[in-house]
Amino acid sequence: MAAPRVVYDIDDRPPLAEAIPLGFQHLVAMLLGNITPPLLITGALGLATGEIAFVLQMVLVMAGLATLVQAYPIGPVGGRIPVIMGTSIAFVGGAIAIGRQHGLAVVFGACLAACLVEVVLGFSIVRLRRLFPPLVNGIVVMLIGLTLIPVGMDYAAGGVNADDYGSLANLGVAAVVFLVTLLLNQFGRGFVSYASMLIGVIVGYAAAFGLGKVDLTPVADAAWFALPRPLAYGIEFQWAAILVMGFIYVISAMETIGDITGTIAAIGREPTDDELRGGLVADGVMSGFAAIFSAFPNTSYSQNVGLINFTGVVSRHVTAIGGIILVALGVVPKVGAFFATIPPAVIGGGGLIMFAMIFASGLSIIHRSVPLTRRNLVILAVATGLGLGVELRPDVLQYLPEGLRTFFGSGLIAGGLSALVLNLVFPERHRRDPGNDHG
Repeated sequence: MAAPRVVYDIDDRPPLAEAIPLGFQHLVAMLLGNITPPLLITGALGLATGEIAFVLQMVLVMAGLATLVQAYPIGPVGGRIPVIMGTSIAFVGGAIAIGRQHGLAVVFGACLAACLVEVVLGFSIVRLRRLFPPLVNGIVVMLIGLTLIPVGMDYAAGGVNADDYGSLANLGVAAVVFLVTLLLNQFGRGFVSYASMLIGVIVGYAAAFGLGKVDLTPVADAAWFALPRPLAYGIEFQWAAILVMGFIYVISAMETIGDITGTIAAIGREPTDDELRGGLVADGVMSGFAAIFSAFPNTSYSQNVGLINFTGVVSRHVTAIGGIILVALGVVPKVGAFFATIPPAVIGGGGLIMFAMIFASGLSIIHRSVPLTRRNLVILAVATGLGLGVELRPDVLQYLPEGLRTFFGSGLIAGGLSALVLNLVFPERHRRDPGNDHG
């Protein structure tokens, strides 16, 4: 097998004339993925445009700081690795459910308290990796996509509470984003194919602007500079919400392990224990830090792993430049205000493809790595059935105590926890090859 093509290794420092464009390229690759989760959460919770802009501002700053810590560790926090961090989409469903029931203070309190789960996982990762085989990982990734598809559909129609929900204008804008993204992804070349989602959103935004669905007044009213402000929505702790977020942090940790492994594969080796440990600890610590500043938990971004492998530029100093650019954008409120003007239908059109691809990625993990034995099919069926069941029919839990209703009301929790438990309880039976059985 040929060795990977490495242009710059992890500790190499490219000249700034090369490093800055390469860092900006990472920003382009992750930008839509970073702003979509907070837009979904804040939109579903009915926040005003100014509040959404503030949250987006905090999200950019925290993603940039988390990226910098991964490149330049502080003690045990950080893996000394070239990963781009951004808002995790895995937390969207849980944050919306908790936020609708208890408000944002409880969401941020749960994110802060539960971040310790990922920190502990980081320090224990060598012993705990066997708990998360490809079967469990694949089911969890599938459920993330499946449970978010209805959210994407609501956004494509204009948003749950929109007066023009399902109007032809909303569906038309969503269709433009959907089709442009799909066609460029399949028939584009190089950067055009890689940035198809971003280009689709730009075209959809232009279409929405032409239909009078974009109000740029908040951008004009926003300041040019503002420092991050902690505890803007307060912090409250409720055990059920903490348990929900704790389990999602476990899922986020699985994603981070996969991304770190994929990144280090670009230089032809497996990640060291220190790289995995530091990467996960940074993921947890910086997610807790984000909650204090009214942002949502971070995770590593798979699209940037692909970019690293594609370009052969594995330098952590390049990803650090991407982090610096994110922080710089985050302290300019006009940037957050501009992103807040993106109509729901635009987000929905791109989100539908994004969420369906997440489901397909989970399916690919199972297809590639999991034999479809009776045991594995049963685990897949039960976990998917329970996860979708509570997601589509939440009233089935209406007589449970409030804490249990909050915890099991997430399809991701119900299905993911089922997969984890069943994988431990049902023994793996290894059949002998009949051709080798001569006894």
